[in-house]
Amino acid sequence: MTIAIRNLGLTDYEPVWRAMQRFTNERDADTRDEIWFTEHRPVYTLGVNAGREHLLAPGDIPVVQIDRGGQVTYHGPGQLMVYPLLDLRRSGLGVRPLVTALEQCVVDLASDFGIAAASRCDAPGVYVDGVKIASVGLRVRRGASFHGMAVNVDVDLEPFSRINPCGFSDLEVTDLKTLGTGLDPDSARTRLLPHLLRHLGRDEEELDERDDEELPLSQALG
Repeated sequence: MTIAIRNLGLTDYEPVWRAMQRFTNERDADTRDEIWFTEHRPVYTLGVNAGREHLLAPGDIPVVQIDRGGQVTYHGPGQLMVYPLLDLRRSGLGVRPLVTALEQCVVDLASDFGIAAASRCDAPGVYVDGVKIASVGLRVRRGASFHGMAVNVDVDLEPFSRINPCGFSDLEVTDLKTLGTGLDPDSARTRLLPHLLRHLGRDEEELDERDDEELPLSQALG
């Protein structure tokens, strides 16, 4: 079965989140998998059990309580969001292997530029010398995944100073631009996708090329 790639451009967080919920609730055994790429306008999101004490000084940035795991994080322009909407039961893929696939595709992307990145067993995500460049937070419902991963490509890092990222008061955050890659979100997406497909055990020939293009939000989520 083909896998659809949807590049949504710059979006507000909540409509995309609601669309992921709707897609997951309505899918059946014949629904093909999809991967959505987007950037969000500035927003803080709080996971199901997130402590509000980690939200230090949000200011004028909206705060949204959502249904993924994990603590508080920031999303904004220049951060590549990767949302794998996958039928895990059909693919035989567990949650931990999915998290690993997401982390490892960023490790591979960093390696393309000679950067040694790694995941951590005590805190999901990807790190370079202990500094975080990608966060992972998933939800599984009816055997299917939604939410996903945020990769800091070329993002304003100041809003991270207004929270305890992922619930850690001493956690530093950086992006791929600061590390010298020269990537923007579009080029990062192009280079990341083959790595992600490989770690998911999917072949690039399975892509539905008709969907691998910019789509208006209303069309992509309708």
